[in-house]
Amino acid sequence: MSTTTSTHVTSAKINILIWVLRVLMAGLFLFAAFGKLSGQPMMVQEFNAIGLGQWFRYFTGAIEVVGAVALLVPAVSGFAAVLLLLVDIGAFVAQVAILHVDWIHTIVIGAILAALIYLQRANIKARLGL
Repeated sequence: MSTTTSTHVTSAKINILIWVLRVLMAGLFLFAAFGKLSGQPMMVQEFNAIGLGQWFRYFTGAIEVVGAVALLVPAVSGFAAVLLLLVDIGAFVAQVAILHVDWIHTIVIGAILAALIYLQRANIKARLGL
């Protein structure tokens, strides 16, 4: 196998991995947003405990929807992953400091988003003109 063919195969595998991660994260954040925006009792209780009001539940759900949809748009997918990583960091802080519930899933989601950002770093830099 020539170097060009090997590079093409590797590039194709990375592209498939990026799309798998995009779809996985988009689905997860759309699911999370649905719970917030539809007023699921657990979400209402959690946001009451956080103490910022129910407007923050709607705000967080809206950001999750926008970020999830944007993840599926290659031109802005890297930026969407950064946005959703910020949401995930906020969830981690809330779950550790206020809610005192299981937080390991926020670490796993953050790691996947960080990998997605890393894999798309060239596109992010190009969009920023760097």
